[in-house]
Amino acid sequence: MERRLTWLALIIGIWGAAILANLISLQVVHHRAYAAKARAIQEVVVQIPAPRGTIFDRNGQPLAMSISTQSVHVNPQKVPDIGVASELLALVLHLDRAELESKMRAAYESGRGYLRVKRNISAEESESLRKMALDWIGIATESQRHYPKGELAAHVIGAVDFEEKGNAGIEKALENELRGIPGRARMLTDVKRRGIESQQAQEPRAGTPITLTIDERLQFVAEREIAAAVAAHHAASGSVVVMNPYTGDVLALASYPTYDPNVPPQPGDDPSARLNHAVSVPFEPGSVFKVITLSAALETTSLNPESPINCNGGKITLYGRTIHDSHAGMGVVPMKTVLARSSNVGAIQVGLRVGQTNMNDYVRRFGFGRRTAIPLPGESPGKVRKLQYWGKTSLPSVSMGQEVSVTTLQLAQAACVIANGGSLVKPRLVLKKGNQPEPAAPPVRVLKPDNAITMRQMMEGVVLVGTGSRARLAGYSSGGKTGSAQIFDFATRHYTHTYNGSYMGFAPLTNPAVVVVVSLNGTHGEAGFGGQAAAPVFKVVAGEALRIFDVPKDLPETENARTLVTRNEDLDDLAISDLGAGGPNILEDGDEEDAAPGAASAAAAAAASDAASVGTMVIKGAPGPTVPNFRGKTMRDVLAEAAAKGLVVLPEGSGVARVQYPAPGTPLHEGDRIRVQFAR
Repeated sequence: MERRLTWLALIIGIWGAAILANLISLQVVHHRAYAAKARAIQEVVVQIPAPRGTIFDRNGQPLAMSISTQSVHVNPQKVPDIGVASELLALVLHLDRAELESKMRAAYESGRGYLRVKRNISAEESESLRKMALDWIGIATESQRHYPKGELAAHVIGAVDFEEKGNAGIEKALENELRGIPGRARMLTDVKRRGIESQQAQEPRAGTPITLTIDERLQFVAEREIAAAVAAHHAASGSVVVMNPYTGDVLALASYPTYDPNVPPQPGDDPSARLNHAVSVPFEPGSVFKVITLSAALETTSLNPESPINCNGGKITLYGRTIHDSHAGMGVVPMKTVLARSSNVGAIQVGLRVGQTNMNDYVRRFGFGRRTAIPLPGESPGKVRKLQYWGKTSLPSVSMGQEVSVTTLQLAQAACVIANGGSLVKPRLVLKKGNQPEPAAPPVRVLKPDNAITMRQMMEGVVLVGTGSRARLAGYSSGGKTGSAQIFDFATRHYTHTYNGSYMGFAPLTNPAVVVVVSLNGTHGEAGFGGQAAAPVFKVVAGEALRIFDVPKDLPETENARTLVTRNEDLDDLAISDLGAGGPNILEDGDEEDAAPGAASAAAAAAASDAASVGTMVIKGAPGPTVPNFRGKTMRDVLAEAAAKGLVVLPEGSGVARVQYPAPGTPLHEGDRIRVQFAR
């Protein structure tokens, strides 16, 4: 008996020792490891999404923001009856029952344990689901991107996908700055994985707010006007860019057709609506490119605004290719008239003087053939062929805006060179990241200041006596250039009778505050030329920009907008401009090759008939004194002489008179003003 008890005690002792050793192993030796395993089973790490940074316009108006919303998800593997569950959820969430049941069954059969049922549920829907207390239904708080202005600046801002990642515009380009850093929370759960308590491990860090250079007021006007112009002229698309010529700030960038970034893409949507036509779609510029041609001539040749250019009656044949002017042919005229009347032949004659090497050099100096590096995805560099690939007729073609392709943004950048006194500025779209201002890139000298000022004055002639009469602003002087490039059909290898109508300009003339470029792609007939279709858009957008930024007027407020220019002895025909509806229209520029015989003369006859019907109202007044020669004189002497003769002089700069417009000896009429540029 004692022996049995001894063995029993020994066994109990060994068993107790084993239990004690195991407890010591669990509670002391391996405590941390087993505690970690238990914690891993009981604890769930939940990611707390960080709100994306808000995007503002330059005045602090929100254009994109993140708002807190709730979403519903289910675990199909735990749903007791999919048919009943789908009917219940469809009733509470106002969904299609059959479609929801199909999704839930597909998720169950594929073994998925998570299916999002609906995002952005209402407070009533959330409360109803919580009262049900069903363990297979989950409600999560998440962030949703919201664009309070709808379509406004959609191509600039862009949009996000279902994961809140940027997929276009600034949202994509600055994804790293905008997305923020998500936080983490540890949640203790029971055996059914229901939350018991939670503890925040890492606080989410919101994305960096971005302030754009865009002004939402001006953006609205630009979008409204380009949409109306596209519809009125049956164009395929259009774009507008407004820039500050000194800083490069993009004040408005509009593209049409457009879209609402709050609405996800739907099957059957027009894909071109999401294209940023101002940045991503290049086109042949046509006659606006003559500004580059004449600028290169001022820099590299002895030509000046008064230099005689033989327009050869509006027709020239080079290497078997005949090119016409679309308006009545001119003979020998000053170079400024070549620009004002947009003579293709005259531009070619100037281009031949410049030469291939210089022309290629200045085209690239103006920023063409490369991206501007604006922070928007999908920017096109356009196309400028390397010099070794130029053909025999490439120089004439490039001189009048063919054989190159550009974007509206590149044209705006080039126009800034003329407007700011000769420097290329980089377009800037981001004003601040957080509270840190984004520095403007240093400008690069392209033209001598006096040549840039001379180009300004010649571009004023486009508005006063040339093809840009419909762009004239009330109370402000301005300069500009029209363009009407035929669209090339690569299938037939011929130019069609559809056009890219464009206008680039700036105002006021002596100290430009804004540059505005308008492009309409796929217009038809003369009504789709740049002077007819694009110039009126410039007039409205530029006028509104000058008002918004409170730019002082530099012309008399009482000046009649219908007042027409005087007869200029430098032009073969009477140039008529009219800003009102239904009045006589000036002959528009075009880049039509091998034009139909008689078309130009018919247009000229129509213009002459209009001029005759206006009668004496067309002319400001009888010729008066001629323009004195102010060059080399001080500002005091110029103003004294002008006052003595009853002349109005608009001075610019300081020092002695270097450039004046009109030229010395030009007859003056009542109301004419003389612009004089002073320099040291």
